[in-house]
Amino acid sequence: MLRASLISLSESRILRRFAEKSSLGQQISSRFVAGTQVEDALRVAGESNRAGLSVSVDNLGENVSTAEEASHSAHLYQQLLTEIGARGLNANVSVKLTHMGIDVDPQFAYSNVAALVEKAASMSPKNFVRIDMEGSPYTQRTLDFVHQLHRQVGNSGCVGAVIQSYMRRSEADVASLLREGIRIRLCKGAYREPAEIAYQEKSEVDANYVKLMKILLKSGTYHGLATHDEKIIRQVQAFVTQEQIARESFEFQMLYGIRRDLQRSLVREGWRMRVYVPFGTEWYPYLMRRLAERPANLLFVAKNLLRK
Repeated sequence: MLRASLISLSESRILRRFAEKSSLGQQISSRFVAGTQVEDALRVAGESNRAGLSVSVDNLGENVSTAEEASHSAHLYQQLLTEIGARGLNANVSVKLTHMGIDVDPQFAYSNVAALVEKAASMSPKNFVRIDMEGSPYTQRTLDFVHQLHRQVGNSGCVGAVIQSYMRRSEADVASLLREGIRIRLCKGAYREPAEIAYQEKSEVDANYVKLMKILLKSGTYHGLATHDEKIIRQVQAFVTQEQIARESFEFQMLYGIRRDLQRSLVREGWRMRVYVPFGTEWYPYLMRRLAERPANLLFVAKNLLRK
């Protein structure tokens, strides 16, 4: 019930306008968002690298309505990749197709993303573009984009997908992606979806996550396991030990500002860890969906407000 309420709140334009302009909202967001500018994201990426964390940078925004907005976002990502290379950062980028203009013109969006992947593939060392997964109306189109981009000459290994364990179709999607050796970021999912296409109970979502995690770890392709759930992390570690899987063959992924203690303890123990660093002014939907993914984060936010 709480999860559904938080997802509904993430879709409220009135609350979004209020939150993004209020001092309280900005205080909350500062813990979970690097800042509003490219330089803010690069600064946090550097700090994270020095702490032993690799990074994925995301320019917050979605569902743009004009080609100009999409072009602006694509330009920011080009700038990010250039600066990541110039500064020698251990970082890649994550993009949403609705931020690249898929609702304006799918071919235009594809061209924007293709240019980013081409840029990443041309870097030395090669970089990587993650295509984020959004709500179910975009699932198949997103996967089609990833497959098409990955098949282009020179792009292999430089573009990847996100799979959400609450979607009933995910096991079939994983199989399709693995047939082409496409890298996957596995998460639980944070959009409101009907029971016909998505598991509703946490126990079901978690069980499917663990099932897919085992498939990914035995695939021979480098994947990311995105979770803050310590119970699942322990299951990952036990499976890796049992199957004698190299720690260097995958990475854990977590969100900037959440469970920093756990992130750094995993690094100290010799596990690979990537932190997802968002930046930009459009942080409200992002934050509300992160709370929906793990409602316990509400208590974390409340405690954070009391800190100086």
